Amino acid sequence: MSIKKIIESIQSYETIIIHRHIRPDPDAIGSQGGLKEIIKASFPGKKVYAVGEDDPDLTFLNRMDRVDDSNYENALVIVCDTANSPRIDDQRYNMGQRLIKIDHHPVVDKYGDIRWENTDASSVSEMIYEFYKQGKEYGLKLNSDAARLLFAGIVGDTGRFMFPNTTEKTFQYAAELITYDFNRTKLFTDLYSVKDNISRLKGYILQEFNLYSSGLCVIKLTKEILDKFGVTASETGQMVNVISDVEGIQAWVFFIEEEEQIRVRLRSKGPIINTVAAKYNGGGHPLASGATIYSWDEAEAVIRDLDEVCKNQHKME
Repeated sequence: MSIKKIIESIQSYETIIIHRHIRPDPDAIGSQGGLKEIIKASFPGKKVYAVGEDDPDLTFLNRMDRVDDSNYENALVIVCDTANSPRIDDQRYNMGQRLIKIDHHPVVDKYGDIRWENTDASSVSEMIYEFYKQGKEYGLKLNSDAARLLFAGIVGDTGRFMFPNTTEKTFQYAAELITYDFNRTKLFTDLYSVKDNISRLKGYILQEFNLYSSGLCVIKLTKEILDKFGVTASETGQMVNVISDVEGIQAWVFFIEEEEQIRVRLRSKGPIINTVAAKYNGGGHPLASGATIYSWDEAEAVIRDLDEVCKNQHKME
């Protein structure tokens, strides 16, 4: 079984380096950091690192370690919450001796010597807690720091337990995690409080979004608009669901212009959108995906494909 093989690998290596995907969200940070804390608590003599670029909006959850190339020699590398290897933050992940993949996205890239992939899990943070539960007989321990990180990851990827990926197991694990000693109120405040400029941009989006007859909603955030509100491209992740409650919306897409590319964030209430994301240098879940394009003409192609997907959904209903 994958969990047993992962535990055996952790037991046999003195250095473990944990990666996650670029542009991290709470589940990426939570699963990565939670796993690090579990390993540290369970095996105090091991060297355990969490690597990648720090996201200023998520450093309240966990800060990344800085490691030299030499640390990868004879190391075990574990990648959390990353479906395809090009999206792994810090491409040194392949410099270790053994590679493990832990993920809950649809399987598109079978990288890793050991793979634990569970598309039924709400989040990789949920998987890491299950890893702990099944590994207690092998000496795994969970502390309050790990519980806080894993709870944050579950909350983030389930949209505060409102998304369809929330299961009975998700609620059960969350209930067990909150018995640990961390400030849940502060955690929610840190996760969901927004700066005033973010709120003003949300207001702009609510005024300017374009809703198609198919139920597709389109939002374009050019560099000019972002500069006007003083918002960075990475901060736009906080507003991806701002129009989700508008009546009639079936799927929505954010185009966020950066220096050399346009970031695409896709969400859906039913139409399958990760197939569209895959056409444009991306991927993800059937109802939550991301992609990358390089011109506004290409954005129009994405819109046409999404519009067709939404129309086809109507025909099926």
